[in-house]
Amino acid sequence: MAAAPIEAQARVRRAVRGHVLLGGARGRPVAGLWVVLHRVTTASGAPMDSLRTDGAGAFTFHVTAGDTTALYLASARYDDIVYFSEPVRVTTGDILLEPILVYHTSPTGSPIGVSQRLLTVARAKADGSRDVLELIQLLNPGPATRVAADTVRPTWQGVLPAGVVQFQAGEGDVSPEAVARRGDTVLVFAPLPPGQVRQVTFGYTLPASVTGLMVPMPQPTDDLEFLLEDTTAIVTGPSVQRLDVTEVEGRRFARYALHAVPAGTAVAIQLGAPRFDPARLVPVIVAVLVVMLGGGLYVAFRSRQPSAISKFLR
Repeated sequence: MAAAPIEAQARVRRAVRGHVLLGGARGRPVAGLWVVLHRVTTASGAPMDSLRTDGAGAFTFHVTAGDTTALYLASARYDDIVYFSEPVRVTTGDILLEPILVYHTSPTGSPIGVSQRLLTVARAKADGSRDVLELIQLLNPGPATRVAADTVRPTWQGVLPAGVVQFQAGEGDVSPEAVARRGDTVLVFAPLPPGQVRQVTFGYTLPASVTGLMVPMPQPTDDLEFLLEDTTAIVTGPSVQRLDVTEVEGRRFARYALHAVPAGTAVAIQLGAPRFDPARLVPVIVAVLVVMLGGGLYVAFRSRQPSAISKFLR
């Protein structure tokens, strides 16, 4: 008998309400726009329902409470760009979402800013190469969502250090499919809404021959940070701050930081010597042993020659 109230509670329907505004938090309501409610669990995610906003740009969905692990979020498509609400859990009461902000789109506008750039350089591997992971946070200061004009003109582009190999885009706020490399240039083709930080990640490898590199700074950067697993490596540049060594997932990294970095600033990393790997000496040791063994046989042969000749002469 005690299970009935629990089952009844699990079937309670809760309201998920919100608004769609054009042009920012103080923008005007958007009427008649389709909004989709999504349900996301650890196993899957799928749209649940859809409806149009009313004359005030408002929408209300009803969901059955019960699964406390599920997340719900609403999306709205405007000018061919999809915008999302924050994810919420529907448990004990109705939910009022923060407004979904939508914008007009434009391929031009004020330059996209870099609010933060983080370079993480791993310790040298057995072959002397080093893996580098870059995390860049982009910020659109304009009033419209920046979109790529075409496949040649991206929404943002940056510059890689010279000579890097094995470039690969990573997971972030921007899909890896929207990030490309052309020569030493990184191009981002994803739409960038106003006032919202969008994180781009990518990795590459420094060959063993690279013992130092210049970090290109083609545009101003609010915060530039380095994490160097080789704690003997050194970062040089104007107003560089060396911070405490930090531990990340059991690995120790030397930290450096620069703030309000102007475009064109000369920032360099001097890498330490690669770790000594005894296995790399095996071929040398084998070669030396061969030479020594050959030399020993030659000496032994020469030392026996006089006695053999003397015996023959007798």
